[in-house]
Amino acid sequence: MIVVTGATGNVGRALVDRLLAAGQPVRALTRDPARAGLPERAEVVAFRPDDPAALFTGATKIFLYAQAATAPLLAAAREHGVRHALLLSSGIVREGADETHPIHVAHATVERHIRDSGLAWTFLRPNAFATNALQYAPQIRAGGDTVRGVHADALSAPIHEDDIAAVAERVLLDDGHEGAVHRLTGPAATSNAEQVATIGDALGRKLTFEEIDPADAGPELFPHVPPQMLGRLLETVAQAVGVPPEITGTVGDITGTPARAFDQWARDHAADFRP
Repeated sequence: MIVVTGATGNVGRALVDRLLAAGQPVRALTRDPARAGLPERAEVVAFRPDDPAALFTGATKIFLYAQAATAPLLAAAREHGVRHALLLSSGIVREGADETHPIHVAHATVERHIRDSGLAWTFLRPNAFATNALQYAPQIRAGGDTVRGVHADALSAPIHEDDIAAVAERVLLDDGHEGAVHRLTGPAATSNAEQVATIGDALGRKLTFEEIDPADAGPELFPHVPPQMLGRLLETVAQAVGVPPEITGTVGDITGTPARAFDQWARDHAADFRP
């Protein structure tokens, strides 16, 4: 049995689908099982850390996202038979990083908890998620052809969420990944302005990026970002202007299939940008 936390999230849901397709028993943890909409073949369980027996009995491996991986939860998982923890961490955790950055602090702390837990472990450290481009969806769905955002020329190599799930699947099903740190990226650099244009191509529309002053950027442009982290995130985006991003071949090395480009992600998610 493999436990998947965050089973309704972008990566978690893709991983559930992949593991079920591979014939693996999956226990999908979610805050609200009645509204989760997960496949019937998954054992859907309410994520209640105060009832670890219901979460972990019969399980040997667990996929974790950072907010779920507390030290007490890890201890309970080990006590109930889990032996290997796979963490969806962050590419911001790397040598020479700004260790005061809140995203770094959160993920590095969780990595330390897992290393100290007595469980075998593997860390996935993706950089930019392609799904971050969903921040433009409200503007695009509204019908205008101009999309407002910050730092048009900031570069990243965004990764498709299903490519992260594909790597996670192999880590959970294959031997040899214990103690490994896998850095994950998409296959090519693209700017914020190019991402908007690519989404437009997927929709059959010509979309134009309008750069705004970061001082004018608020929660409406970054709905997925906690307000206390927005300032530091904007600093990070500014630092990426004109700077080639890290690009790895890890997805292809582990899965045998190269990472998908951003234009494929845009086609896969075209419906998310339509009214």
